[in-house]
Amino acid sequence: MNKPTYIIALMSGTSLDGVDIAYMKFYSETKFELILSKTIEYDDVWLSKLKKSMNISSESLLELDSEYGLYLANLVNEFVSENDIKSVDIVSSHGHTVFHQPDKGFTLQIGNGAVLAANTGFKVICDFRSPDIALGGQGAPLVPIGDSLLYFDYDACLNIGGFANISYLKEGKRIAYDIVPVNTVLNFFSEKKGFKYDDRGEIAKSGCFNKALYENLNSLAYYNDKPSSLGLEYVISSVLPCIVGYDISIEDIMNTYIHHIVFQMSKIDVFKGGNDVLITGGGVFNDFLIDILKEKTKCKIIIPNDEIVNFKEAIVFGLLAYLKDKGENNCLASVTGASRDHSSGVVYDF
Repeated sequence: MNKPTYIIALMSGTSLDGVDIAYMKFYSETKFELILSKTIEYDDVWLSKLKKSMNISSESLLELDSEYGLYLANLVNEFVSENDIKSVDIVSSHGHTVFHQPDKGFTLQIGNGAVLAANTGFKVICDFRSPDIALGGQGAPLVPIGDSLLYFDYDACLNIGGFANISYLKEGKRIAYDIVPVNTVLNFFSEKKGFKYDDRGEIAKSGCFNKALYENLNSLAYYNDKPSSLGLEYVISSVLPCIVGYDISIEDIMNTYIHHIVFQMSKIDVFKGGNDVLITGGGVFNDFLIDILKEKTKCKIIIPNDEIVNFKEAIVFGLLAYLKDKGENNCLASVTGASRDHSSGVVYDF
């Protein structure tokens, strides 16, 4: 039997919930054990830095890249020390996305891999998106390789985080794409009410549906084009300007936006039949969103235990690093649109 590979995976999403840390043992590309997991919430200082990162100078951004790499290194070192972890073969780091503009040929996830490796002493595999974009792909979504290898028992896998993305088999090929912004928009309006997020969807539930806003949102160009990947830039340039012109309450905006999210999901074939759909990500805890989704679709919604809900993305990035370390493909051209399947990621091993 092959020697297992011990991996610590780090994931920071666009919704700025914090850094997810997952410590895993991989026996093979289809068999793993999640040993420990933890989410480290950002303090106000880091929240401010990350929110402003799109609008700082290139010099400041390079400095932030190194600073965030050191921050991640400190988190890893503390996690290892607190849990008396003896074996770490790889640290897999997604980094934090500042820019994602594949149509212009670039993406940027800060969290300097060299800094992370130098300050932990572990092999680091990171920057999974840039090589895919260099090969003509969108650099996203990357999680579907995990859906294919680890969660193949389900007809589809839906992740609801900063954005909602779907992964499923179609005509024998794995396809995946971003459906609609979710928490990037909902959290924006929750903060205007003084909350980091809408707990259980109570703010949205208290609002009223606005048909005009709903129709305007559904008419956005992205939903009529070939689906691909979305970034925070799209929210800022297209979604928020579509909303702010309406003189309605924040509760009404959020209620209407939930219905918009569900409508965009309901158009997908896998939601129209009795398919098993595995749902993960922070959006699972928005009861109002899940209730509307159950009401408007005919699929069988499956919500796993909290560890999988919260750490599925980190688990899959652990898998990406495992495959990269073995020299095996971890990016699917059928998903990202790259010219070929490939083994993505950058390795730092001092």
